Amino acid sequence: MRPAFGLLLCSIVSASANGAGYFDNTGRDDVLSGGVKMIPITTEEGTFHVWTKRVGNNPRIKLLILHGGPGGTHEFYEAFDSFLPAAGVEYYYYDQLGSTYSDQPNESSLWELPRFVDEVEQVRRALGLERDNFYLYGQSWGGMLAIEYALAHPDALKALVISNMMASIPAYNEYAARVLKPSIDANVVAEIEALEAAGDTDNPRYMALLIPNFYTKHILRMPADAWPEPVNRAMAHINPAVYVPMQGPSELGASGKLVHWDRTKDLARIATPTLVIGATHDTMDPTHMQWMADQLPNGRFLLCPNGSHLAIYDDQAMYMAGLIKFIDDVDQRRFPVPAGAGQ
Repeated sequence: MRPAFGLLLCSIVSASANGAGYFDNTGRDDVLSGGVKMIPITTEEGTFHVWTKRVGNNPRIKLLILHGGPGGTHEFYEAFDSFLPAAGVEYYYYDQLGSTYSDQPNESSLWELPRFVDEVEQVRRALGLERDNFYLYGQSWGGMLAIEYALAHPDALKALVISNMMASIPAYNEYAARVLKPSIDANVVAEIEALEAAGDTDNPRYMALLIPNFYTKHILRMPADAWPEPVNRAMAHINPAVYVPMQGPSELGASGKLVHWDRTKDLARIATPTLVIGATHDTMDPTHMQWMADQLPNGRFLLCPNGSHLAIYDDQAMYMAGLIKFIDDVDQRRFPVPAGAGQ
C-alpha cells in the first residue's frame, strides 16, 4: 500500500528545521551568486573548477547530490526543488569535472573512478560538510561514486543514499542480457548492436532506436515528447567525452572502463545508515538492489513499483516520500547511526 504522501510530508516538515531560517542567507558567503560556488579541484593535470549550488539552510542536514552519467549534470535532479525545501533539507547541486557547468578539460586521464572520489572529498571540504550533517546522495553512476566514497571516507558521512545503481557492473550486464535485451524486438537489438560495433553511435538512427524501444520503458516511463524539461536539458548536456569511455555508448549495458567494477563483497564494510532506492522497471535489477540493502549493516530498501531508472519522475510521490522519510529518520535518531557519529 502506498503511503499517504501529503500526510507523510507534513509530518516530516513539522519535525524539520524549516522555519524562517531556512531561507535566511545572512552570513552565507554565496549570497551574491544565489548559492553558486565554483570550487577549485586539484588534479595531476592541474587545477580545475567545478560548479555547485546550495539551496536552503539546515545545520543538521546537508545533502550533496552526485549526478549520473558519467558526464551528466545536476539538471536531472531539479525535481528536488519541489520537495526538499518543504522538508527543511539543505542540499547542494554539483556538476562533476567534465560536466556542462564545470570545467571540461580535454584530459582523458582524468576520467577514472579514484580521481572522481578524490574530487568529491575536495568538494565536501570546500563546502564545509561534516560528519554530523553530511548526507551523500548518488543516482546511477553517482550511486557507484557514492559507494566508492563511503568505502574510502567512512568517517566523513552521516548518511548515504544509493539510487538506481547495482553494486556490480558484471551483474548489471548480466541483467541487461538476460532481462532487458530480450524484452526488445530482436531486429531492433541487432541494429543497435551493429551501430555500436561500427562505432556509429553518433548516427541519429541510434537514439531513434533506443528511445522508443528502451529509454521510454526503462529510463523514464513517459512518452518522449512529455519528458520533463530538466530531463531533456540534462540529456542534451551529457558529455560523451566522459560518458562513452567510462560507461559505453548507451544505457543498454556497460562496456567502458567501468565494465569490471564490483563492490558486492565490500557492502558489509559500509556501516553508514544507507537507503537503497530501486524501481521495478529500472535498467538496474531491483532484486539485486534489495539484496544490497540486506548486505549493508544499516541498510534500508525503497522500491518504486511504477518507476524506472528516473523514478524521481515516473514514480515521484513514492520516491520523494521514501527519501525524505529516511533523511528525517536519521536526523531524528530513528535510524541506526554509527558509533561516535555527531548528532
